[in-house]
Amino acid sequence: MSRLAWIKAVFTALLLTFTPLAMVADTPADTTQQVSQLDINSADATTIAESLERIGMVKATEIVAYREMFGKFRSVDELIEVQGIGEATVEKNRHRIVIVNN
Repeated sequence: MSRLAWIKAVFTALLLTFTPLAMVADTPADTTQQVSQLDINSADATTIAESLERIGMVKATEIVAYREMFGKFRSVDELIEVQGIGEATVEKNRHRIVIVNN
């Protein structure tokens, strides 16, 4: 092994030893649970779609439209009244949703 190859090998070993694994990994860090709770009475459709499971942009837009038409939600269970939202979806997201009536 030449001196240059040996120096490269030592440098690489040191770099791998002292570089945090998160900086080396190609995959992004775990970003689950970024939004712990969502105020369903003030969130826009994009935030709703990004924060709740089983809710895409179409359903999120329906939630906002329902809120604009009938006023603020009084309970999480009222989401069942929104077209396309069922009990299973509400239960899956219950812990993520808060109702703030300011």
